[in-house]
Amino acid sequence: MSREMHKTAPAGAVYGLGLIGAAVYFISHATGFWMGVLGFLKALVWPAFLVYDLLKHMAV
Repeated sequence: MSREMHKTAPAGAVYGLGLIGAAVYFISHATGFWMGVLGFLKALVWPAFLVYDLLKHMAV
């Protein structure tokens, strides 16, 4: 057995909580079923939106 310890659990927990929060946010602002599906898909990639907006504001 390998004795390596992976210390990525805190990052996974933060991403998981962010996923839940983003899903609640995007789905609550949806106007219909398909917009809710799109909101869930957006919640899966919320870090990309976060980094994009951060870089956009830093470029100003």
